[in-house]
Amino acid sequence: MSTATTQRAVDLMLQAGALMKGHFRLTSGLHSDEYCQCAKVLERPEIAGELGQMLADRFRDEKVDVVVSPAIGGIVIGYEVARALGVRAIWAERDGGSMTLKRGFRLTQGERALIIEDVVTTGGSVKEVAAVVADSGADLVGFGFIMDRSREPMNLPARTEALLEGRKMKTYQPDDCPLCSEGIPIEKPGSRPVQS
Repeated sequence: MSTATTQRAVDLMLQAGALMKGHFRLTSGLHSDEYCQCAKVLERPEIAGELGQMLADRFRDEKVDVVVSPAIGGIVIGYEVARALGVRAIWAERDGGSMTLKRGFRLTQGERALIIEDVVTTGGSVKEVAAVVADSGADLVGFGFIMDRSREPMNLPARTEALLEGRKMKTYQPDDCPLCSEGIPIEKPGSRPVQS
């Protein structure tokens, strides 16, 4: 990804107020001094569309048939990527603790599926969606993210692209968090409960 594209993505996120500083408890259970609230970006159709186009451009050579996203964070950006690629967009959601396709969504044998998510830290949700894709017989062509904030290799089973792959935010284990040691109050932004 070009430096100009990465900077444009950062500029769009700053413009929307999506990059925040403080002390945050992430869905993964890790702590961080920064948080990306992609909902602040995705509530703005013109920004979501531009970010979707940027991600779609990274996968144009893959002949994608369908974009699959984990609910709820990946739905809007997945839709925008699908729109830019001219393909359908579906999402997987939790049912009894596991990701599954509902609402009549289906993948077929040999269909070329691209998984799109807003932000990844550990890759847990997208790995679950990848299992749904594999179980359907569809072919996984890649993963695309607005932001990859992982610190450890996620070992994803296909090509990955992130608009903000160079911006690896610091994360800490809860029992080794310097922000906790300093007594800085912690926030839990986002919509999903913390994993135990």
